[in-house]
Amino acid sequence: MSEAILILNAGSSSIKFALFLRSAGDPVLRCRGVLDEHDAQPRLTISDPSAGILHDHLRDAADPSGEALLADALRWIDGELDGGVLAAVGHRVVHGGPDFVAPVRLTASIVAALQALTPLAPLHQPRCLSPIRTMMSLRPAVPQVACFDTAFHHGLAPPISRFALPRRFELEGIRRYGFHGLSFEYIAGRLRELSPELAGKRTVVAHLGNGASLCAMQGGISIDTTMGLTPLDGLVMGTRSGAIDPGVLLFLQQQKGLSADEVERLLYRESGLLGVSGLSSDMRELLASDDPRAAQAVELFCFRCAREIAAMANSLAGFECLVFTGGIGEHAAPIRRMICERLRWLGVEIDQAANQRADSCISSQTSRVDVHVLPTDEEAMIARHCENALNHRFHPPAVS
Repeated sequence: MSEAILILNAGSSSIKFALFLRSAGDPVLRCRGVLDEHDAQPRLTISDPSAGILHDHLRDAADPSGEALLADALRWIDGELDGGVLAAVGHRVVHGGPDFVAPVRLTASIVAALQALTPLAPLHQPRCLSPIRTMMSLRPAVPQVACFDTAFHHGLAPPISRFALPRRFELEGIRRYGFHGLSFEYIAGRLRELSPELAGKRTVVAHLGNGASLCAMQGGISIDTTMGLTPLDGLVMGTRSGAIDPGVLLFLQQQKGLSADEVERLLYRESGLLGVSGLSSDMRELLASDDPRAAQAVELFCFRCAREIAAMANSLAGFECLVFTGGIGEHAAPIRRMICERLRWLGVEIDQAANQRADSCISSQTSRVDVHVLPTDEEAMIARHCENALNHRFHPPAVS
């Protein structure tokens, strides 16, 4: 009897999912899908690994709930397994706080503890927890495993982890946590697969997408990262400001009369590429536009990314490898080129033809820094953690 692992990766208006079949080695991808709740008519789309459409279903707009869409997906999966069983469901959870530093088997009390972390990721955490609760309702007997975007960075220590605030706040858990950990963990594994020597190099991984961050790593260990207490810090993103003078926030509240909720919306939803361009948060649209504001937004994105890569090199005390991943990192050759041009002084040189093709290695023969383009796969990383959990190879939960 076949056994499968379902992975749910919740975003702002959709849930990406992937179905993996258990095997003697790593779980094997069977299909991927999207539960899109954003459109006027919610949609469930499922495709096989070659991108062939297996199922495409529009749900009546009168019943747009995520629970209904997920129930549709489960019915399709049951038919696909043809007598097999769903062995586990794995979830990406954005914030694990100070206690959740490894994958955990979910219980009602752990979900409550994760809910309490919502102030640290107000837009992300509720979206991550919603499908967990739905699955507890729809399939209460199926084990669920939470995997945390912060866990890969849990070894960060002062001074890197510390804010220059009174120590009482640090004792309350106000520190730099970092995010995109599942993506960085996957890339660390890919580097080991490509070459143990490559994995040991002082490497900066640039996860560039609508959300964007950098990770300085060596030997598969996170040394530093650009996001902090929340996913708002660091690089310019699609609609998020990234790092900003805290005096600006005081000015907006004290002089412009913005409430805390209005500032939160401004920083999370109205800033970044969208705010600077006034046009779009989508890098593809900005690169295709001849509006000078689009070019200015792109320039700021690349400048800030290059500046922070140099800072990551400082944390590593050297710079030997640069990896681009994420939607922009993997697919936007002009962005890679503009960032690398700003890093020539650090020894970065790319082969322009290889960059246009998005080859795995795009550095020139004379470059002192290896430059790679590697697709990430958060769902595959979560599936591996679920397999370990099913085999009881995981840390006990921090809250029981």
